[in-house]
Amino acid sequence: MPTVSPNSLFGMGNPLLDISAVVDKDFLDKYGLKPNDQILAEEKHKALFEEIASTSKVEYHAGGSTQNSVKIAQWMIQEPHKVATFFGCIGTDHFGEILKQKAAEAHVDAHYYEQNREPTGTCAACITGDNRSLVANLAAANCYNKEKHLDVESNWSLVEKARVYYIAGFFLTVSPDSILKVARHASDNNKIFGLNLSAPFISQFFKEPLMKVLPYVDIIFGNETEAATFAKEQGFETEDISEIAHRVQCLPKVNQKRQRIVVFTQGPEETVATVGDKVKRFPVLDIDQNDIVDTNGAGDAFVGGFLSALVQDQSLEECIRAGHYAAHVIIRRSGCTFPEKPDFR
Repeated sequence: MPTVSPNSLFGMGNPLLDISAVVDKDFLDKYGLKPNDQILAEEKHKALFEEIASTSKVEYHAGGSTQNSVKIAQWMIQEPHKVATFFGCIGTDHFGEILKQKAAEAHVDAHYYEQNREPTGTCAACITGDNRSLVANLAAANCYNKEKHLDVESNWSLVEKARVYYIAGFFLTVSPDSILKVARHASDNNKIFGLNLSAPFISQFFKEPLMKVLPYVDIIFGNETEAATFAKEQGFETEDISEIAHRVQCLPKVNQKRQRIVVFTQGPEETVATVGDKVKRFPVLDIDQNDIVDTNGAGDAFVGGFLSALVQDQSLEECIRAGHYAAHVIIRRSGCTFPEKPDFR
């Protein structure tokens, strides 16, 4: 494998502590949740966090979509440490300390903007069967400040060191200006910038910042639901995932030296990706339904595996193979957690 230098991969997003528990349908109905969704917490969900935390088998995991992905990329790469850099905002509290400790254990070079106005963000993962409904209370994560963190010279120099950038669409609700600054840097310097559609609500309610950053996006990730929502919101008038991938690829792009790559996962179905001007399908690894413990983090893991190969200059096919491997490992475990070492060849 080609060697890769520290801080080659840069991620920025919402660092959250995942609070996960198996719940029943009554719990979902009580809080008006769909079995498989991602939403931002509203007033009516306040009690949900207390209720889920008081269930007998609650688990706490360091989370947040982008942070999960860069952590998995680092795990796949193993050595050297700190290939991945991560920026985001936390509170000066116990949960914040846990996130710092977990990032250090994962050998990610995390540089958090710390503030004491808001507590560290949390995400309730409400598990029913192999579905997961995520309710994010961003809190501190929402306080990320471009001027006080990203623009600071010692931090920006870490951005400049990277060759591959990845930001989940969730961060569009927090600091679109920070995303644009990083995306423009990547585009101006012919580096690779990746963005995730992340959740249907991003394409629906954060359309303006999403479409502002899209011309700078070299690789766009999403799942089948997000792809369909994006297509609907953009008036594509098609539900065919291959056609949607092709249409997204053809949207305006600033850096013409790189053709945009579109990658749509579909859970157990084939992954759809643009390869040159064609759209190809890549089968996922077979798994026995009984081996699936928790699909929370599968999408983040796919991206993490993908990025680990990308930052090592591997082919698109190889990136997808690494993504499928990482997701295959994650869904057999609780939360976005992984064994000590990958077994990927």
